[in-house]
Amino acid sequence: MAMTDARKSDLLLLVSTLLAAISWMFSKEAVQLMPPLMFMAVRFLMAGSILALLAHRHLRRMSAEQLIQSVRVGLVFGIAMSCWVTGLFLGTHLGEGAFLTSLGVVIVPIIARVLFKEAQPASTWIAIPVAVSGLALLSLENGFRPELGQLFFISAAFIFALFFTLNTRAANNRMVTNRAGETRQKDRVPALPLTAVTLLTVALVTTLLSALLEPWTPTLSGLSMALAWWVTASAVIGTAGRFLVQTYAQSLSVHSHGVVILIVEPVWVALFAAGWFDESMTATQLGGCALIFAALLINRWTVVSRAIRSWVKHSRIGAN
Repeated sequence: MAMTDARKSDLLLLVSTLLAAISWMFSKEAVQLMPPLMFMAVRFLMAGSILALLAHRHLRRMSAEQLIQSVRVGLVFGIAMSCWVTGLFLGTHLGEGAFLTSLGVVIVPIIARVLFKEAQPASTWIAIPVAVSGLALLSLENGFRPELGQLFFISAAFIFALFFTLNTRAANNRMVTNRAGETRQKDRVPALPLTAVTLLTVALVTTLLSALLEPWTPTLSGLSMALAWWVTASAVIGTAGRFLVQTYAQSLSVHSHGVVILIVEPVWVALFAAGWFDESMTATQLGGCALIFAALLINRWTVVSRAIRSWVKHSRIGAN
């Protein structure tokens, strides 16, 4: 029996979370051999260039307004990724960092409500205190003195939330009102050129930050095959590959359903980190991660319950 588009989308979105989780391992290996911001600059320049080659026809047809939207998304994403990679460089637990970063999913509706006046369901306001409780448990091991790496991961989560909101608005048609009170439709930016411009903008942001804050000479004089491998794998598999798979998957199904699948990413990271770096967490830290994961599910409960009902329905039909 042929696989439906919805099931294909689910499978591809699951693959994208695996690619993202594996990229955490590649990135951790790379930042041990080179300055973290320089790594991000090279990684996103390579990934953005690959996608720009694939999207060259679309890029030539982009309007000035679409280009500005894409660059704005990239600037925010670049700052978020700079915080994230600094947290990765300073942090001691990849799994813990992945759960902290995933708080961005919970923060998205708050950003949308505060900045864009979008109404939010009651589940959002239930999820927030649960997520904060999980964050507190993760920090208890240090006597309420979180590690510097954790603070960078939390900062990244807030900025990622803004990025997700801006990216969604750029990728979808919407009505806007100007100062004169006139309403018009603002055309979406196609996913592939939007992603290409975004990634190249991230490369520009991280290059500038690296040039200002990091020493380049030791890294450039100490290049190795191992470093080249980690950087290339992260750029091709963890960035360009992941974004291509995710973009195609989202074209087959609705975005809200995909959020449920993408929540799995921090779970994969924790499992891979345990096997790759022999990381472990205390019972308190595991409890914190569980609360954060629960907050993500509560925040998207409408989508989760709909997905469960759909799965049960299709399972019954298949059984008959």
